[in-house]
Amino acid sequence: MENENPMVENSTTKFKKRFDKKTNLILSLVAIVVILVVVALVNFGGPLFNFTKNLTPDQAKARAEDFINKNLVQGTTASITSVADFSSSLYKLTVKVGTNSIDSYISKDGKLFFSEAMNIDDINNAANTAANTTTPTTTTPATPTNVPKSDKPVVELFVMSHCPYGTQIEKGILPVMSTLANKADIQIKFVNYAMHGQAEVEDNIRQYCISKEQPAKYNAYLTCFLKAGDAKGCITSTGVDSAKLDKCFSATDTKYSLLKDFNDKTTWNGSSYPPFSIDEALNKKYNIQGSPTLVINGTTVESNRDSASLLATVCAAFKTKPSECNTKLSSASPSAGFGEGTDASGAAANCAPAPTN
Repeated sequence: MENENPMVENSTTKFKKRFDKKTNLILSLVAIVVILVVVALVNFGGPLFNFTKNLTPDQAKARAEDFINKNLVQGTTASITSVADFSSSLYKLTVKVGTNSIDSYISKDGKLFFSEAMNIDDINNAANTAANTTTPTTTTPATPTNVPKSDKPVVELFVMSHCPYGTQIEKGILPVMSTLANKADIQIKFVNYAMHGQAEVEDNIRQYCISKEQPAKYNAYLTCFLKAGDAKGCITSTGVDSAKLDKCFSATDTKYSLLKDFNDKTTWNGSSYPPFSIDEALNKKYNIQGSPTLVINGTTVESNRDSASLLATVCAAFKTKPSECNTKLSSASPSAGFGEGTDASGAAANCAPAPTN
């Protein structure tokens, strides 16, 4: 017998409709999730939906060589001597530039190139060592009286191009170099090791080459470089002949094995830092220990790092002081590191390894 109770029929119908509605909602949500997962896998290279075709090792080599030679090197040709699997998405390359070999990487789809891998722990440890081995002092040295005197003093300032205290004294001495341009022989030299990575080695070489082959551009280039450490921008803005610089860079690097030594820790002789041997003989002659070190007429002297103090220090080495020694220069101590500020504390520190026991 049929159930003719309208209340029972209505309850059943309502339940069924609610069930069907909830089921449809769940199925719709599941469908949306599935679509989103598929899109994500396609867009981000999921293993099941990776439609990007990987390059063969030979194709990766050809693509990387073409990219490097068109964009990263000048005056020389780079070649790739080996290609190896590094991971599921990267090839490891050995790139040879001149006498140097550099480990680099390219993504297997050929879209990304990594010029080198940087060991974060090694770099952090080196930076911490450098920070912990500076020797701050607030001593105010007087104008030296024991400097050997000459008609034309020879001033040699030993620095590292990225040592914050080397850049500090360079800012101070540049106006002195301009003031005494024809009266004193003032030269920037380099400490025989580098504490601040490959960038420092390369910038040392650039500055050496500009000073040696394009001296008329040197002061302007160094003044620019000390503002932000932008070597490339300063080469352009100061009119340095980049082709001539690149040729000198390559020849100097080859002559002194600078980048080769940087990449070969067996040449470091147990030190935490690579050698930089351009001014090796002078470093040994004067027993240079850190950046900065000021040598005048063969004698190591101390000076404040503001321009007025450095002018007075250099002028103390003349047999007869020229009128330029009366020039009024800034007595404000430049800030350490790159930038155009001043250091009110006047503290003097240097970059040097911790002494060994």
